Amino acid sequence: MFHILTLNSISKRGLAELPAAAFTVADDVRDPDAILVRSASMLNAPLSPGLWAIARAGAGHNNIPVSRCSEEGVVVFNTPGANANAVMELTLAGLLLSSRKIVEGIGWVSGLKGVPDLAERVEKGKMSFAGPELEGKKLGVVGLGAVGVLVANACEALGMAVSGYDPHMSLDAAWGLSRNVGRAVSLDVLLEESDYVTLHMPLIEETWGVFGAKLLSQMKPGARLLNFSRGEIVSDAAVLAALESGCLSRYVTDFPSNELLGAEKVLAIPHLGASTPEAEDNCAVMAALQLKNFLQHGSVKNSVNLPDCDSGPALKPRITVIIQNVPNVVGPVTTALADANINISNMLNKSKGDYSYNIIDLDSPCPAATLEKITRIKGVVRARRINGK
Repeated sequence: MFHILTLNSISKRGLAELPAAAFTVADDVRDPDAILVRSASMLNAPLSPGLWAIARAGAGHNNIPVSRCSEEGVVVFNTPGANANAVMELTLAGLLLSSRKIVEGIGWVSGLKGVPDLAERVEKGKMSFAGPELEGKKLGVVGLGAVGVLVANACEALGMAVSGYDPHMSLDAAWGLSRNVGRAVSLDVLLEESDYVTLHMPLIEETWGVFGAKLLSQMKPGARLLNFSRGEIVSDAAVLAALESGCLSRYVTDFPSNELLGAEKVLAIPHLGASTPEAEDNCAVMAALQLKNFLQHGSVKNSVNLPDCDSGPALKPRITVIIQNVPNVVGPVTTALADANINISNMLNKSKGDYSYNIIDLDSPCPAATLEKITRIKGVVRARRINGK
C-alpha cells in the first residue's frame, strides 16, 4: 500500500487512476511515499524521510525545491503539455484583446446603461475602440514547446505570418509544427520584424527577467507583447517604460502585479491559462499516472530532475538506484549485488544533468542488507526495492 499526500484539491479523474486497493490518497497523510500538488508552495516545507516522489499537476515547478529534492533522492514530476490547449486558447484571446480594444469598449458601453439614445451613442463612440485585424500580421512565437507549437499552428491557420524562435526545440515539437511556420534565424530578427510577440518559455535561471529594456528596445515600434509563460520572464518596469515611449503599444499578461494593475495599455489576466476543467483533469491524470508507474514499477517519465527511464512492468524483483552522474559508481553497485550472489537479468541506466537513474531487474530478491550496502556506496544518492510479481 502506497500513501500519497495531496496539498491541493485534485481532479477526481486524476484520483481515479490511484485505486484504493493499492493507494491511500488524502490531505492528511503522514510520512507519505509521494505528494500530489498543484500551486501550494513547498519551498520551505520539510521532506519526510519516506518521501520518494512529488508530482506537480501543471507544467511549472517553481513552487517545489527541486535542488533539495535531487540531493535527497526525491523525484520531481511535472505535466508538460497537459494544459497546452487551454493556454493556447487564452493566448488567442489575448491577441484579439490586444488589437481590438474589446475590454475598453465593453467598459465604456456598460456605463451607458439607461441612456435614451443608446444606439446613436454606440454608433458615434465605437470608433474610439477600433483596432487592426490579425490576418496578414506578423507573429513571433518565442518558445516552441507544447504551447508554443499549438499557438503557432493556430495563428498560421488564422492567416498570420508566423515565425518561431527556440534554440532548444525538441524533435517531437518540430514534427508537430506546421510547415508554414518559419524559423527565425535569431531572437533579434524575430523581435525586429514581428507585429505581435508571444512568450512561451520556461522560467529557469537563464530566462529570469530576460525580457528587459534591451530586448524590448529591439521590438518593432508599436508591437504588442503577450506573456502567458511566467511573470518573472518580463521586467514590469521595463514594460511600463516601453509602453510609455511607444516602443510597445500593448502588454497582455496572465500574471498580474501591483506595478501593472491599473497601468494604461496593460491587460492583466488573473492567471487563467490553465483554468479549465479539461486542463485540470488532464494535469491530474498525467500526474497520477506518473506517480503510479514510479511507485509500482520504478518508471520515470516527465521528471524535472531525473531522466526518462522505463523498463516496463516490474515482473521480477527490481531495485532502482539514483546516483551522482560521476564515474565509478555503477560498478560498485553491480559488485554489491554479485557479492550477495544476485544475478542481474536486465539493467537500464540513463543520465540527466548531475544525476543518473538506474533500473535493475534481478533473478532473486535483494535483501535489505544488500540494499543498505548499495546506499552507502560513495556517489549513490538513494536506492529502493520494488519486489515485482
